[in-house]
Amino acid sequence: MPFFKHKQAIVDSENIGDGTRIWEFVHVLPKAVIGRNCNICAYVFIENDVFIGDNVTVKCGVYIWDGVRIKDNVFLGPNVTFTNDIRPRTKQYPLHFEKTLLEEGSTIGANVTIVAGNTIGRYAMVGAGSVVTKHIPNNTLWYGNPAIFKAYICNCGQKLDAALTCSRCNKAYLLNGNNFIEENTEGQE
Repeated sequence: MPFFKHKQAIVDSENIGDGTRIWEFVHVLPKAVIGRNCNICAYVFIENDVFIGDNVTVKCGVYIWDGVRIKDNVFLGPNVTFTNDIRPRTKQYPLHFEKTLLEEGSTIGANVTIVAGNTIGRYAMVGAGSVVTKHIPNNTLWYGNPAIFKAYICNCGQKLDAALTCSRCNKAYLLNGNNFIEENTEGQE
């Protein structure tokens, strides 16, 4: 099914995936790309050099500036704030805007500010009201101002125990240097 656009939304882009819903008072600029089955809630602004993957939820009051890349299955809480210029000055534009990347399955809580040029890893979670000033690794929970590491988490969002096992879905993980990987569970129940 084609995407839904509320009658009070302005959607200038033709790059919107099937099943996406765009609600009132949203403005999407012409070169933005939005994937399938996304939910773009009221009062959202999406600039031109923005890519949003499939199954992304963008809650109310989020402005997504040039240079932001959002992969599949990401959740953005209300009023998440992105920046794209490290040294902003009025009427002075950088040669290029910083790139910010939200990897697959990441969750960003309400009122989080993400400083330009950082990456939020796969299935990472940033708690409400936090300020992200550096890269956030995969499967980690961070919060505070500035956001700091608090725990390892499962792909399902549950905190892992000391053995890096999920009490909700029983997935087990390994920490190998800086690599956080899911153990091979083929054949296990």
